[in-house]
Amino acid sequence: MNPTFLPWLITITCLLIVASAFTFVISSSRTRNEDYDDIVKRSYKFRKIFFIVFLLGGIIITSLTMKNLPYDAHAKVSGDVIKVNATGHQWYWDIDKTHFIVGQPVIFNVTSADVNHGFGIYNDKLTLLNQTQAMPGYINKLVHTFDKPGKYKILCLEYCGLSHHAMVAELTVTEQ
Repeated sequence: MNPTFLPWLITITCLLIVASAFTFVISSSRTRNEDYDDIVKRSYKFRKIFFIVFLLGGIIITSLTMKNLPYDAHAKVSGDVIKVNATGHQWYWDIDKTHFIVGQPVIFNVTSADVNHGFGIYNDKLTLLNQTQAMPGYINKLVHTFDKPGKYKILCLEYCGLSHHAMVAELTVTEQ
C-alpha cells in the first residue's frame, strides 16, 4: 500500500464529515418566522457562499500540502545515495558510517535495540536540522543532505535513562 494513501483517506473522510455536517445544518434550518425571511435569506446566502469558499479553500490547501508528505521523501531522492544504519542503545549510537560528502543525500535507517530514542542531527551550533524516532522493532527512514562541511552531532531527543545526556555520536562532512 502506498504510504501516502492513509493520510489522504483520513483527510478526505474528515472533509466529507465536515461537509455533511454543514449540509445537515443548512437543510434542517429552513423554517423560520416570516418576519425575518429577508434577513434569513441573506444570511443563508452568505453562509452558503462562506461554506463553498471554505470548502474550496480546504480542498486546494489540502491538495497542495498533501503532495509533499515526508512519508515518501526517501522515494524522491535520486542519484548517488548513501544508506546508513543507525541503532540506538542505552546509551550510545551504533552508526555504520560517520563520514559523508557535502551535497550527497543520506538515508538513515533508524531503529532501537532497547527503548525509544530520538535521533536528532545537530550542526556545530547545536541547531536541530532533522530528526526522527528510534523505536524497537521498527525502522524509520530519515533523508538528509548535508549542505556544509563540518562536524555534526547525533543526540538522543527522548529521555532513555540515567546516561541519556551522554548519548552522543559525531558525523564528519567533507567537501570531497
